[in-house]
Amino acid sequence: MRDDRRRPDEEQASAVLDSAHLGDIQGAFGTIKQHDVGSRRSWKARILTLFAILGPGLIVMVGDNDAGGVSTYAQAGQNYGLTLLWTLPLLIPVLIVNQEMVVRLGAVTGVGHARLINERFGKFWGAFSVGDLFILNFLTIATEFIGVSLALGYFGVSEYISVPIAAVALVAMTASGSFRRWERFMFVFIFANFLVIPLAIFSHPSASSFAKGFVIPGVHGGFNSTSILLVIAIVGTTVAPWQLFFQQSNIIDKRITPRWINYERVDTVLGSLVTVFAASLIMAVVASAFTGTPLFGHYTNAGGVAHGLATQVGHGTGAIFAIILLNASIIGAASVTLATSYAFGDVFGAHHSSTAAGRTRSSSTAPSAPWWPWPRSSCSSPGRRSVSSPRVFRPWPGSCCPVRRCSFSCCATTRRCSGPGSTAPGSTCWPR
Repeated sequence: MRDDRRRPDEEQASAVLDSAHLGDIQGAFGTIKQHDVGSRRSWKARILTLFAILGPGLIVMVGDNDAGGVSTYAQAGQNYGLTLLWTLPLLIPVLIVNQEMVVRLGAVTGVGHARLINERFGKFWGAFSVGDLFILNFLTIATEFIGVSLALGYFGVSEYISVPIAAVALVAMTASGSFRRWERFMFVFIFANFLVIPLAIFSHPSASSFAKGFVIPGVHGGFNSTSILLVIAIVGTTVAPWQLFFQQSNIIDKRITPRWINYERVDTVLGSLVTVFAASLIMAVVASAFTGTPLFGHYTNAGGVAHGLATQVGHGTGAIFAIILLNASIIGAASVTLATSYAFGDVFGAHHSSTAAGRTRSSSTAPSAPWWPWPRSSCSSPGRRSVSSPRVFRPWPGSCCPVRRCSFSCCATTRRCSGPGSTAPGSTCWPR
């Protein structure tokens, strides 16, 4: 793998496919010049730098709390109370370790995850990895549009109106022609994710039961095939394959180099904590509202949860849950479609920058655009929603996690791809 993000003394050609991936870091909250070599000795300078870097880690983590994630956490809460809450803190180190590896791979190599697999393991495994990703992403995007229809359906908006509007909004965000503008759009949805706090305040979950469920493993009714499948679904919806492709390419898109890896690590850790925090509160809120009621153990879908919360707690709580579901659907769809475009560009050598306008920008959105009519069609009939239900396919990405882990672990522990913080024998930190 050859690129200009190597040792300065190495005369090598760049592996960066798009010239738009080289230049100043223009984040949502600040700018860092391309040739900035100044030290960050004061806390103010470090915090300002962190704000400029913040983005890829938070977006990929919060984006994973999508419609399928909200539905899965709500299902766990409604059917099993707080007895599956212990699965979430266990996923924090998994998220951090997995995403930190792709942070290093992206910053050091300057190429996306799909292209790295293609060059490291060959075209067959590259095609297999991306093919599997495209199928999972198709099902995920279908779930996001179903989430939009259920969320706005709570407020009486027809799915024939809500879903096309959501699709247009996704196109507008992705085709903005500015990475900074796109990232600021995404931060709006990240901030909306904290609506789980008033949701928890209104529902008053028991603090002692929450703490017990958080640290003591167990399953209401004991372990069986249904509960084990749901545990795998929780893992699959929290540690998803598209995250690897998204974050590795997104930090390249943002022009983050090895010099700023430590700041991006902080971004990734913050994102993992935020996503588990939100997931835990969703599960706790639903468990608190439905435990001891006739609705406990009878999960239908996320829309049914919103109506159930309105009945058991109050209309305001149901409305907040519906807004959280809508927010999760939009940020999830935006992240997954961009991850698909990144992977497509890596495999076929197409430009896929979120920074440039014109030809480069249109080629970033084109690969995923043909998919959108198909997921939208799955929302046209309530009877067809079960086809793309999270309960059907969410265990799939969970079962794929070990295979994905092996592939990018091999890449991350290769000296020529590893960079700062690598565990590869003889690897060194490459200075900028």
